[in-house]
Amino acid sequence: MSDISRLLDLESIRLDQPADDWRDAIARAGELLEREGAATAEYTRAMIANVEQNGPYIVVAPGFAFAHARSSDAVHRTAMSWVRLARPVVFGHASNDPVTLVVALSADDAKAHLRAMRDLATLLSSPETRSALDRAGTPEEVLSVLTDGAPASGPEPAPTTTEAAGASRNKILTVCGNGLGTSLFLKNTLEQVLQRWGWSPYLTVEATDTISARGKAKEADLILTSGEIARTLGDVGIPVKVIDNFTSTTEIDAAMRELYDV
Repeated sequence: MSDISRLLDLESIRLDQPADDWRDAIARAGELLEREGAATAEYTRAMIANVEQNGPYIVVAPGFAFAHARSSDAVHRTAMSWVRLARPVVFGHASNDPVTLVVALSADDAKAHLRAMRDLATLLSSPETRSALDRAGTPEEVLSVLTDGAPASGPEPAPTTTEAAGASRNKILTVCGNGLGTSLFLKNTLEQVLQRWGWSPYLTVEATDTISARGKAKEADLILTSGEIARTLGDVGIPVKVIDNFTSTTEIDAAMRELYDV
């Protein structure tokens, strides 16, 4: 059984659902978590409030929003829901709108969902897999695609040395509002790039929230995040690089080459 299928069951998958706007889209994903007893209506409201407060940073890839909020008493267990929209909805993201897929996460443990997030980020980085998910006609087909997966696409490994990484503070921060969801997508994709470069033994990637990032910045080389979170962080004393597509190894590869002068 895959890590995703442990958190996502058939009753939590809805296809071609109507939504009036982005709040309604998140609410529909939240209602599925509520029906499964994974979270309460309070958590759904918190997911909506997260976007109201921090902006549409949860739209981590073209057409894809990852709704979540901080763990609280409103979360009963770690679970996911999956809503494919009948019509695209605008969240207000500069480059990834409109959204056709909303996945919601409730996490009662900061570590319980890490492997599932890694797998989901890898799957959604594959155009073949995303296309298969868009075509899926039933919840069973969606779960089958997510379980079986598809070959991940991306650039060839970069011919580099470890000299630049070895001279660094050996840490990169990926940052989101809560440190639980979108920052993990970015972390997982960055780790794919580092592995292809051969830099994995030399650099640690830590996913964290905006408040913690300000204190941790002095320990890191740089921060990767969204445009909305970058504006919230302001000047933290190290480079802050905005990433539009958190599942794109190509975009992150280019950002890393620029930041490390590779």
